[in-house]
Amino acid sequence: MIGVLGGGSWGVALAQLCAARGLDTMIWARSEAAVESINRTRRSGYLPGIDLHPALVATGDLAALGHADTILAVVPAQAARGVLERLAPHLAPGIPLVLCQKGVERDTLALPHRVAREAASGHPVAVLTGPSFAADVATGLPTAVTIAAETMALATALRDTLATPGFRPYPTDDLIGAQVGGAVKNVLAIACGIVVARGMGESARAALVARGFAEMSRLAQAMGGQAATAAGLSGLGDLVLTCASPQSRNFSLGLRLGARGESERAGTVEGAASAAGAVALGRRHGVDMPISGTVAAIVAGTLSVEDAVEALLQRPLPDRE
Repeated sequence: MIGVLGGGSWGVALAQLCAARGLDTMIWARSEAAVESINRTRRSGYLPGIDLHPALVATGDLAALGHADTILAVVPAQAARGVLERLAPHLAPGIPLVLCQKGVERDTLALPHRVAREAASGHPVAVLTGPSFAADVATGLPTAVTIAAETMALATALRDTLATPGFRPYPTDDLIGAQVGGAVKNVLAIACGIVVARGMGESARAALVARGFAEMSRLAQAMGGQAATAAGLSGLGDLVLTCASPQSRNFSLGLRLGARGESERAGTVEGAASAAGAVALGRRHGVDMPISGTVAAIVAGTLSVEDAVEALLQRPLPDRE
């Protein structure tokens, strides 16, 4: 059985994928209303208009996932530790945890794989990441992602479990590179949304994506990740998607910030929650991250959008790219 931990749009999409593939699938959601909606109406408010597979079962009881052979953890990065600690006593030893959230834990600066190792020790850890919108996956549109694990054997086994003709996971053992790309691209997407809302033009957005990718790549490599991973699906691929569509909550947050010219409470938008952590990781590893730092200051309310744009435009010209 596949256990899916989290009843938001991405959790429901992955549960739909697994059920449609013929795998016994159970999804855990916090909300009783969400559980009832999935079980009774075959619908989720997070993916309106999509009929869910009849074999998909929802539950509000974490213990019910104790029979799973694989867990897909799709709760936000800031909530993952607590939920995994509650789930761990119900799991058999050695059940793999596939982490599907993107971000940096604020209090510890831990990437998701470290959080999982501490919260649920004794379970192999993998990461599912890459350019993928929930609605695309739920409706079977072609999608390619990265599946990173501690070993290539585990990554390949998980690829074989989850792959469909339209959903193509590419395996790697570069856990660090895959996670840094997923965390930082969300921060950069907020910046791109601000640029678009301010009417600064597509040339400015392209420049921001390119310089943001350099920022992301430097941090990933400084932390032990591989350049090829940063340039692949989990890095550049996810960055391009997230910085180009209002379907991205991070890009949409940037649009709102740019339109209003002021900060706002960002809720569970991962880029906002992870921005300060990404900058702190850069500082720890000696990596300059001006775009991420600017976004972190805007989200924190310590820098206005107007001043942020002016500061970025007045940065000294580099001696080389």
